[in-house]
Amino acid sequence: MSRDARWKALLELLVERGRLDVEEAAAQLEVSAATIRRDFDQLAEQQMLVRTRGGAVVHGVSYELPLRYKTARHASEKQRIATAVAGLVSPGEAVGLTGGTTTTEVARALAVRPDLASGSPALTVVTNALNIANELAVRPQFKIVVTGGVARPQSYELIGPLADGVLGQITLDVAVLGVVAFDATHGAAAHDEAEAAINRLLCERAERVIVAADSSKLGQRAFARICAAGSVDTLVTDSAVRQETVRLFEEAGVAVIAV
Repeated sequence: MSRDARWKALLELLVERGRLDVEEAAAQLEVSAATIRRDFDQLAEQQMLVRTRGGAVVHGVSYELPLRYKTARHASEKQRIATAVAGLVSPGEAVGLTGGTTTTEVARALAVRPDLASGSPALTVVTNALNIANELAVRPQFKIVVTGGVARPQSYELIGPLADGVLGQITLDVAVLGVVAFDATHGAAAHDEAEAAINRLLCERAERVIVAADSSKLGQRAFARICAAGSVDTLVTDSAVRQETVRLFEEAGVAVIAV
């Protein structure tokens, strides 16, 4: 197992359990305890976990796994959701994409749609996510607009007041939000308040708003509110969503698509 794969597995286990012992992690990953100790030390240096005697715990109360280590979580669900979201976008529209693993999959689904293979432009994509802009920039039929701002390492998103100037001058047909939590009462939310502020601006500039979130994010709350549930037109999630959850969102005025 490569170091990157091992680190990803360790961080996934840590998020699930909150605490890991060296011997436990070594047995789980089938590597030596010395390798795990070295991995824990290096991850602690990057502030992705807190080292303890004999193991490690998650970093902080509101732990956020960096984007590059989140891609494997609920991967098949995210791909199905992304395909469904991409199907809600019409050729020629202006689309806002926030950062995150699910919205990255949405960008990829849009990139391979045959009816978006040509046009001038086939789509206008406005994003504050550097990784999404990088992937789509090679598509000459897409017009890519990147907001200003300061890069946030965890999510590759540009945040801060520099983005306001761009977002204040544009109009979007649709904004697609990736969220860490979406609740019918408390709305959509992110871990970081500056990230939430940019996402809120994208919503305000859009004619319609789509939340793309797997069912593990639903009924959850996070620190920084993006918008109320009533500001969201459509939720696209996976088929594991509970019917009671669907009912609550529909009562809040959100159309739910489960795939």
